[in-house]
Amino acid sequence: MSKEIIIAPSILAADFARLGEEIAAIDAAGADWIHCDIMDGHFVPNISFGADIIKAVRPMTKKIFDVHLMIAPADAYLEAFAKAGADVITIHAEAGPHLDRSLQAIRALGKKAGVSLCPSTPESALEYVLDRLDLVLVMTVNPGFGGQSFIGSQLEKIARIRNMIGGRPIRLEVDGGVTRDNAAAIAAAGADTLVAGSAVFRGKSSADYAANIAAIRVAAEAGRVPKRHDSSAQPGEPVLVR
Repeated sequence: MSKEIIIAPSILAADFARLGEEIAAIDAAGADWIHCDIMDGHFVPNISFGADIIKAVRPMTKKIFDVHLMIAPADAYLEAFAKAGADVITIHAEAGPHLDRSLQAIRALGKKAGVSLCPSTPESALEYVLDRLDLVLVMTVNPGFGGQSFIGSQLEKIARIRNMIGGRPIRLEVDGGVTRDNAAAIAAAGADTLVAGSAVFRGKSSADYAANIAAIRVAAEAGRVPKRHDSSAQPGEPVLVR
């Protein structure tokens, strides 16, 4: 894996009364992307915000807006989110019957195209659309609410998808329960893009957010370091490859 680690704080965990300020704060704190979770109360059991909010806060940062559409149907809204300022638009494989056509539509709008999989959806759903993709998003919680715990069984799915991607220029993103404590395992499984909400927005200042982002990044980078055993190591002690 040669792609650098990307940390994409989810503004679902931000203070919505100060959303513009919060986005500026995570920008200053070292966020690579801004992750925007769009929920419709139909595909998932919650309602978050829509394209007008994306448009309103777009001037607050030049960072990539990573827009995750947890809505069904999605096709009718792709143009609105593209015009609002999305850079990456990710749709769910489960949200409509014509996934290939939807991905073509996203790319025709000049945007990067992503597909997200719920925890119970197998990676085989990606098989025939891989060459349409710029990003795969693995949900490691059941979508709909922030603050849930990471579902550990998804680590094996992440690893299988990494193998499916092979040498394609596709980012492998993980969203749901990501913290500094599990970021190493997530990166070791093959993810290169980590979404974190509560784990980033813990605290009250940009300095707090910076410390949180840095801790997740350091843990993820450590998880990607190749390891081996040699005769100088104690039993069970990994030695870093020099």
